[in-house]
Amino acid sequence: MPVSTRSEPTLVTPSLLRDWPLPAPGDDKYSRGAVLVIGGARATPGAAILAGTAALRAGAGKITLAVAESAAVQVGVALPECGSIGLPETAAGSLTGEGLDRISTYLERADTLLVGPGLDDLDLAETLLRTLLEREEADGGTNADRGPAVVLDAYALGALAKVQNRLEPWRGRLILTPNPTEAGILLGKDVDDLPAALLDIARRFDAVVSCQGFIAGPEGTEPELWKITTGYGGLGTSGSGDVLAGAVAGLRARGTSNAQAACWGTHLHAAAADRLASKLGPLGFLARELADQLPALMLELNT
Repeated sequence: MPVSTRSEPTLVTPSLLRDWPLPAPGDDKYSRGAVLVIGGARATPGAAILAGTAALRAGAGKITLAVAESAAVQVGVALPECGSIGLPETAAGSLTGEGLDRISTYLERADTLLVGPGLDDLDLAETLLRTLLEREEADGGTNADRGPAVVLDAYALGALAKVQNRLEPWRGRLILTPNPTEAGILLGKDVDDLPAALLDIARRFDAVVSCQGFIAGPEGTEPELWKITTGYGGLGTSGSGDVLAGAVAGLRARGTSNAQAACWGTHLHAAAADRLASKLGPLGFLARELADQLPALMLELNT
């Protein structure tokens, strides 16, 4: 692929994606990877469900949702294709960041870990990230060759800046899906030039970053900046970001690179909005309907 610059991102077109094909489906669910989602407070379990659904629609083989224990049964019923595990919560239903021993096996077996959808307390999200990082440090996780890819979304992104000095175990394994406000939090300043800001975030956290149709990679990635060429304003709806994060996580679990998962996932998310806009109108389609479009779009692009 051509190398991009800050002023000339590489355009993510159908032609580019066809030349960058997704991994073969494999023979069974184990060959398509496992995703573990940690999120889903009592008040927001739907965010974890949306992310898990999108990961499955993107072709991941196995999904486990670790959510507030008071919501775990309902989550498992709402998405019967997933495993649903309850984690300790506060009286208000927020995940405390404790009790990760309950999901130790899933953490060890996951190909992608997605943290954030449905978390609703920033301080507790920070506790959760610190606990996850401490577990990896104790296990000797110090580079990109150990452990799963890590996708961070929503409140997990707000907490990321607070644990920047502890990130060594995750460097080279991170995919971030901020909105512009969250991008500003990661940089500690207002974002005026989004592409330049995303490149700064990518280099600061050694991560691939997807935000509003731009994808940035850390220094040394070729290209370092991409731009999606499709998408619709109707994406600005509740739950849309959870679907994007889940789609990226599912694609990454299948064996793509971080950059490929972000570029494919961001394009599919935007193309799904285009398709729904043509059928239903520019506004009013639901985030969960985006996930339903992913298999057909992948088939069209991967054949």
